[in-house]
Amino acid sequence: MKSLLKGLLYLVVLLAVAFVVGGFLLPSRSHVERSITIERPPAEVHAILDSYKRFNEWSPWFDIEPTASYAYSGPESGVGATMTWEGQKVGKGSQRITESVPQQKVVNTMDLEGTQATGTFTLQAQGSGTRVTWALDSEHGNNLVSRWFGLLLDSMVGKDYDKGLAKLKQVLETGAP
Repeated sequence: MKSLLKGLLYLVVLLAVAFVVGGFLLPSRSHVERSITIERPPAEVHAILDSYKRFNEWSPWFDIEPTASYAYSGPESGVGATMTWEGQKVGKGSQRITESVPQQKVVNTMDLEGTQATGTFTLQAQGSGTRVTWALDSEHGNNLVSRWFGLLLDSMVGKDYDKGLAKLKQVLETGAP
């Protein structure tokens, strides 16, 4: 019995060392990115992304909890426009537009229940349409749990970004959510 407990103690110590050492070997930042081409000019795409007014028409998370509460502050569009939300399923958070370059880019800073991230929409004209790339960047610093969590970020957020971009395409191309 004593050797079993000693073996378990060694296993726990070994796992803790692996967690710490492995965590420091992992990247200190995560990046998720998805793209789609929308048959609308960059100015039209930028207009919908540069404001939270129509966000829930194409948001991949609105369908999860349509009854969540949303509040808007700051200007209606552009730098300073802010949206906060709170719900049982979607949690609590906020995002704020921090950079807006007409027909090219919209950058949001996000606070997702204490976790900071940056979302970027990059627009590139393609013929009569626009290639939209939606990216999420998160800095983990020396937070080992966050670094391990970063390994799962693409599998957790990527499918939502695909869904949101498909809905954005539908809203812009057909005028219907």
